[in-house]
Amino acid sequence: MSSESSVPPPLPAARGPVAGRPPTRPGPVTPSEAERLLVVSASMGAGHDTVAAELARRARTAGKQARVVDVLALLPYGLGGGLRGFYQAAVREAPWVYAGVYDLFLRPGPRPRPSGTPLARLAGGRLMRLVREWRADVVVPVFHLAAQLTGHLRTRGVLQVPSAVVVVDFAVHRQWLHPGNDLHLCVSEETADEVRRGIGRPAEATGPVVAPEFFPEEPGAEEPGAEEPGTAGWRQRIQRYGGGRPAVLVSAGAWGAGSHLPGTARLLAAHGFLPVVLCGHNERLRRALSGTPGVLVPGWVTDMPDLLRACAALVDNAAGQTAVQALAAGLPVIGHRPLPGHGTEGVRRMADLGLCDHAPDEPALLRSLTRLTEPGPRRAQRIAAGRALFREDALSRLVRVRAAGHPRS
Repeated sequence: MSSESSVPPPLPAARGPVAGRPPTRPGPVTPSEAERLLVVSASMGAGHDTVAAELARRARTAGKQARVVDVLALLPYGLGGGLRGFYQAAVREAPWVYAGVYDLFLRPGPRPRPSGTPLARLAGGRLMRLVREWRADVVVPVFHLAAQLTGHLRTRGVLQVPSAVVVVDFAVHRQWLHPGNDLHLCVSEETADEVRRGIGRPAEATGPVVAPEFFPEEPGAEEPGAEEPGTAGWRQRIQRYGGGRPAVLVSAGAWGAGSHLPGTARLLAAHGFLPVVLCGHNERLRRALSGTPGVLVPGWVTDMPDLLRACAALVDNAAGQTAVQALAAGLPVIGHRPLPGHGTEGVRRMADLGLCDHAPDEPALLRSLTRLTEPGPRRAQRIAAGRALFREDALSRLVRVRAAGHPRS
């Protein structure tokens, strides 16, 4: 799961209701609701941690308590750091290696594949100590390895409180699915159907978990002229660099991983667009792009909502957190040269749902950008489809899962 945004600080409450936007506060608190949430994330890029931080923010805003823990830090013998380092190196330098790992461990399908449970079990003792010390009412995995762990502990009867998995991917790979978990909250109804078919456990579509700043204050505020000062500042900077060319955000995620990104940036610059390339923490990529005529490389961005609203479209390669943030901000998304494995599957699923274009080659990318950066019905329909994805506040379901008491079968 990729995102330029690092784990954000506590965020202010929503500024008001917006069509297609989930409420940021749950309903009235009742004694049966969960009061203490333990959110289990993973420092794989920034996407999972961003979702975890937003869930915790919502819980605290609602007067509840929340704690976020990194499942990789719970693994003994330095295994978590090694796993993170391997994944980062693979997606940056040897994507074919990660493609093989995905096919072996993660890809959906009927043939037997190794399970992630044995690795996850190594973190079980440390997680249970946290559950007891924190007196958690519900455990919320937002990463697939964590979901394997909580499902295993629930099946064995070791974890006595419900586990509710927040699935952050559009394409659910098999490591997200463990029948021991009580509930799965998904980004789309199609994803929820896939979970129900796969393991026969409750699954609901609440939509992606995105901070309120990414949604415009008023319906239609994504149009120029209704922006906030930060957005106006980005527009001025873009105007200085681009001279009126449509700004296209090109995201490489927090790790700066992608295929032929300099070539894509030069292509867009040569065809009348201003590529604004987010390189994450990849200094080598930033150096390679710095000074390229017609390309803006802003460095690490801390005000993503403003930048998104200042651009005309997003070129994305992961179908992760940056993509759903763009949908919330009213920005059309085009998937191009996606990362292997979950990135490719996610982009295809988003395209099937009418949430993005999948541009497999350069001519297709230019055609999609030409269609979607121009005001008109096609752009408006795409923005509306993205907004409709945000259905319900995931927190409202997480605090009620305790009362629902899904029985262990």
